[in-house]
Amino acid sequence: FHAQCLQRRRSPRMDLCHVPATREKGWYLALMAPNVKGPNYAWLDPSRLYCHPQGLQDCVADLLQPFQGDPIDMVAGIDAMGFILGAAAAAILRKGFLAIRKAGHLCVETLTQPYTDYSGREKVMEVRTDAISPGLRILLVDQWVETGGTMRAAIQLVERLGGVVAGRRGGQGTPGVHPWVQLDHHPRTPRWPTPSPLRVPAGVAAICIEDSEGGRWIQEHYKCAHCVPPRLQPRFDRHQ
Repeated sequence: FHAQCLQRRRSPRMDLCHVPATREKGWYLALMAPNVKGPNYAWLDPSRLYCHPQGLQDCVADLLQPFQGDPIDMVAGIDAMGFILGAAAAAILRKGFLAIRKAGHLCVETLTQPYTDYSGREKVMEVRTDAISPGLRILLVDQWVETGGTMRAAIQLVERLGGVVAGRRGGQGTPGVHPWVQLDHHPRTPRWPTPSPLRVPAGVAAICIEDSEGGRWIQEHYKCAHCVPPRLQPRFDRHQ
């Protein structure tokens, strides 16, 4: 896989017309470009595959396939790259699209949520308060889930407004206690809270959900979709 990405890097231009004869799930992952700028950047640039028309279509189709037949009222994408996949998914589903923004960009009333991103930086995200009504079923979309901190914050925002991201897979919540209170944000001892009780499931979708503590927690408690075949998952987890 990494050799294919390196070969793409050496190619002066992308061949937008080339499509493999057999389009297996994840074939388009090799279109992603490897990091050439050093450790301050992500190890791969997935945005390169968005330039390929068939690659983008197949990527979004794979993300939506597990949710066929599921009731979805709205798609929400996380700032910024989640906007691309989220808007594409919303267009296919013929649903509205909600942008979950980095704090400070919306000129309307918002709800904010602090979080720690994959690089360990403390950030704040926000969402408008007039778009999510109680019980609204949301499909949350981002480009990548590495540590899970960013996606967890988006889930918090949706559920604090009464929206439904996905159903809990087991157990019961504590009546009268919001599932996201009293979080421990210490990076070495994260406490992953109990999601709200089952209502109607929607879900979480990303090109890759890494096998981190946060990634596992999200997949254990929420219906998820990603594009990485099982044989490639270990390499993605090791960033190889």
